[in-house]
Amino acid sequence: MKKRPNIIYINSHDTGRYIAPYGHPVPTPNIQRFAKESVMFRQAHCVNPTCSPSRAGLLTGQYAHTNGMTGLAHLGGHLFDHTKLLTNTLGKQRYRCFLSGFQHLVHEEENSDWLDQLHHEKHLAPTLKADTGAVEFLNTRPEEPFFLEIGFFETHREFPVLGKEDEPDYTMPPALFPDTPECRKDFARYKASSRIFDQRVKNVMDALDRNGLRDNTIVILTTDHGIPFPDMKCNLTDHGTGVMLMMRWPDGFPGGRVTDALVSQVDIYPTLCDLLGINPPDWLQGESFAPLLLGETDEHRDEIFIETNYHVSYVPMRGVRTRRWKYIRRFFSQRPADCDDGETKTEWLAAGWEDLDREEHQLYDLMLDPMEKRNLAADKKVAPILLEMQQRLAAWMKETDDPLLYGDVPHPKERKSLYV
Repeated sequence: MKKRPNIIYINSHDTGRYIAPYGHPVPTPNIQRFAKESVMFRQAHCVNPTCSPSRAGLLTGQYAHTNGMTGLAHLGGHLFDHTKLLTNTLGKQRYRCFLSGFQHLVHEEENSDWLDQLHHEKHLAPTLKADTGAVEFLNTRPEEPFFLEIGFFETHREFPVLGKEDEPDYTMPPALFPDTPECRKDFARYKASSRIFDQRVKNVMDALDRNGLRDNTIVILTTDHGIPFPDMKCNLTDHGTGVMLMMRWPDGFPGGRVTDALVSQVDIYPTLCDLLGINPPDWLQGESFAPLLLGETDEHRDEIFIETNYHVSYVPMRGVRTRRWKYIRRFFSQRPADCDDGETKTEWLAAGWEDLDREEHQLYDLMLDPMEKRNLAADKKVAPILLEMQQRLAAWMKETDDPLLYGDVPHPKERKSLYV
């Protein structure tokens, strides 16, 4: 009987798709090399563009308002049921589960048994040494199938201080932002953080190769959500929900491929069940894209669903995205979605960003308006499309028993968990 594959799940912080394989001027040569060995998804999205809710969606196979993680773990966010984590399912299949670095599903200072709640056998290293802990583990050449979660802090703020190789004067910020000295400096610092992330990925991949574990190991390389700039992270535009996603398993499916199929991170859990021959738990809300990986189809979903609730403040939004259209509904709030401090945010605030009107209903044509700046919700010519998208979103909210159907989403500290 063939040995089950190992699984390495690498999650970076706030990277979106702003790395070289997606065509951005952010030199990440090691990730570029990995991309060319993998199946790379150009239209992958998180379920919620904030840190803890995104990670919880991937690791439970459920949307944030279903699994309970409607806010950040260190600000009261928590899962309703930790037994629904992927690690619990894998543990029952005799996988040994390990964590190296950052996790952000359980507030460690308030939960002495946080590692048990995550169903990990051992925490190999603190966040800033996540690659070191992973490498040391791989150097033991484990014989039993393992699941290794590696959580990097990069590319979260605060970004590194610029070095000699960083040249903000010759840096172009993302097209969403003005080409000013402050925005160039901000994005140059993001690039510096990406360079560190790229080297950490190389360290892990080198250890995998050196120890003969490459061929029978599924590697998932992804991030939690968009980059930490205004109108990106914490927002339901593609700038916020679009994520890098690459998967490699030399023994299991051919690499060196790029797919434009629409996928959600909520689909990764059922996909792994398919690849491993495990019966998927009945609570999963995602859809396996194993046929895509195996080359049996070119398509997956015709729609994905996205949401926000709490980050630092309460900005509830729901959205549905198809190939061409994006519909976003804002509930109860005119304030901008939370955004980490930085030079770009400072520039936008000075220019009146907080005072902009934010419509309750937003409809974008992603073919003619990929930057999602021209709201068509009031355009009678596309009224049938708006209605269809609203119906899709309403059906999903009803199917998943979204708390927004009944009013405000309670603050995470007010919601009960099996473990709180």
